Amino acid sequence: MTILINNKSGQPIYEQIYEQLRQQILSGALPEDEALPSVRNLAKDLRISVITTRRAYEELESSGLIYTLPGKGSFVAARDPALLREEHLRQIEAHMQAIDGLAAACGLTRAELGAMYDLITEDEI
Repeated sequence: MTILINNKSGQPIYEQIYEQLRQQILSGALPEDEALPSVRNLAKDLRISVITTRRAYEELESSGLIYTLPGKGSFVAARDPALLREEHLRQIEAHMQAIDGLAAACGLTRAELGAMYDLITEDEI
């Protein structure tokens, strides 16, 4: 498990931790039921406040990505297919927005974009 904190980012540290762990869980890099570092150990490793780490874990738990067993620690929850699908849809939308911006900059029409997509996926159909 790798977490990189960017102090120059405008994003709060707990959100950086949340997003990075979220991505690792949804991608399968962190398997179901894998133990996460304790809040204190992660805070120590990242050299940040325990409160910040706890907030990231609370966000992950409220999102259903991890679960906590009192006295045992926090663990990766089973991946919910609906949650995984929602994440993939969110990523597709982000890519589509980027494509739309590039297409507008190039003056491509919707029909031309559709033709490009058809060409790219021609072998897959």
